[in-house]
Amino acid sequence: MSATDPHGTRGSVEGHQPRLHRGPEPGTHPDPPRDRPEARRDPVRVWNELTGAAVLLDGFHALKHAVRFQADVQVAVTADRKSALALADELAPDVRDAMDALLVEVPERTLRALVARPHPTAVAALAVRPPREANLHTLARMPRGAPVVVLDEPRNLGNAGAVIRLAAGFGATGVVTTGTLDPWHPTVLRGGAGLHFATAVERLPVAELPPGPVFALDPEGEDIRGLRLPDDAVLAFGSERSGLSPELRARAGRLVSLPMRPQVSSYNLATSVAMTLFHWSAPGGAAL
Repeated sequence: MSATDPHGTRGSVEGHQPRLHRGPEPGTHPDPPRDRPEARRDPVRVWNELTGAAVLLDGFHALKHAVRFQADVQVAVTADRKSALALADELAPDVRDAMDALLVEVPERTLRALVARPHPTAVAALAVRPPREANLHTLARMPRGAPVVVLDEPRNLGNAGAVIRLAAGFGATGVVTTGTLDPWHPTVLRGGAGLHFATAVERLPVAELPPGPVFALDPEGEDIRGLRLPDDAVLAFGSERSGLSPELRARAGRLVSLPMRPQVSSYNLATSVAMTLFHWSAPGGAAL
């Protein structure tokens, strides 16, 4: 099971419009990046100093989204600056000037030394992870205008990244994981295409989940088509193999099921999240 297409798709949901909780207002331009002359003079040294302390933005689209949602990008490199800026002209003119200010061209062999598997767009960057305290504040704030998605003991890193991308697209308040998977793992970041910066992403124990009514997805639950999901819902999804943990099941106020043809065993995790968020966002699916 893999994450969605890393080059992105365009689309919208009619009716209940997504509400983003971080980043510039639609139609505005992100603030220009702060000048970092040391990163432009010696990007390799700055990169090596930051490795382990910053998060990797792997590819043009990850950098595009991170800049768009006000990430603190410390250094950005490319093996083909002309092509990267041409992509910005075509796909992201709102961040073209910011990309121009950030990107430093390095030889391809240097890029391969910095990043084990360079993205096909030959772009990579390092950014500061948002403060945990700020994310926890966002997740705990009530009333909320959009649900929190909880992945209960997920196992697949790519699936977790795809879910974060979905949550950002629908304007969810955030994504919380329980268990051992780090939602800021480089593979999750790759799957999320830089959209960790568009929503609050953290790992928490079940006992410390954000407030709000917990709707847990389970094959034995009520058909979701007969329910309206409130904006302050906590939407919980079990792991790809074992479903909901006993702790999460006990915390749930309501078990909810997705429509499924008999003899089909399950949906992909990201597909389940997409169906549930679409139901919340659609006319008649959100609480009045």
